[in-house]
Amino acid sequence: MTEITNFRGEAQAQTQVAGEAERLTDDLIARVGERVRRARDRKGIPRRVLSEKSGVSPRYLAQLEAGEGNISIALLQKVAHALDHKIEWLVGEDDPWTSDALRIADLYRTANADVQAAVRATLSPEPVTEKRAHRVCLIGLRGAGKSTLGRRAGQALGIPFVELNREIEEQAGMPVDEVMAFYGQEGYRRLEAQALSRVIATHDTMILAVAGGIVAEPETYNRLLTHFHTIWVKATPAEHMARVREQGDERPMAGNPEAMEQLKSILTSREALYEKAEENLDTSGKTEDESLAELTALVRARGLV
Repeated sequence: MTEITNFRGEAQAQTQVAGEAERLTDDLIARVGERVRRARDRKGIPRRVLSEKSGVSPRYLAQLEAGEGNISIALLQKVAHALDHKIEWLVGEDDPWTSDALRIADLYRTANADVQAAVRATLSPEPVTEKRAHRVCLIGLRGAGKSTLGRRAGQALGIPFVELNREIEEQAGMPVDEVMAFYGQEGYRRLEAQALSRVIATHDTMILAVAGGIVAEPETYNRLLTHFHTIWVKATPAEHMARVREQGDERPMAGNPEAMEQLKSILTSREALYEKAEENLDTSGKTEDESLAELTALVRARGLV
């Protein structure tokens, strides 16, 4: 009789544990769904648009927001990325919309460059000039001339030139296109952040060229702004497109009659981010030698290296 009683007790305990686990799972799914819906509403993004940006079907998103979708971590990461949120904001127990940290982050993100600089100076006692050392980073859309000018400027100034995508390829052991295909956008961004940290730890004096989309990753871009003197290398949309094609890459235009409008849209959406750079260099209508002369003169005049 005692053994039967013990068995029943163990069975009841296991049932209670299973029931509690199921309740916690249901609570998590409901919490994630509600936060995805709130994040989408706050940004004014229709579900259809979120579906296009994340690659998750509208039907799946509807189930998720209703607390009925048992979404995988991989798909949830895509949704979080499309909403410009950290995945932990969607799954954590603390409500991110009542969190002081999130409110402060939102205020910082929408503040002008002067306010952001003051906040960074207050939170970081080490002088920014010391953190930046003699590192120069060229940012901007593909086709602006970052890699070509950076390489030639490094030779002219006698300092190392590094292209961040080459660092990523070395780390991953494969070309960037394969990195994107194998790891996805999230994996590429993770490798990009790691590569940037290695470059900072390795070089106090250098010229770095980065991919145009790095500015859309807040943490990585803020780290870049903190540790580098940044120069926005820019050109007209038509010149951006023409230079990419001159490099032998027909993908921007192939089978895509809206490519130019998309390029203009990307440039417009990132303009405020690129403007956070300390300096800018407009290469529109200039020869490579003219742009190089302006870049090296700017670097020397500002004492950046």
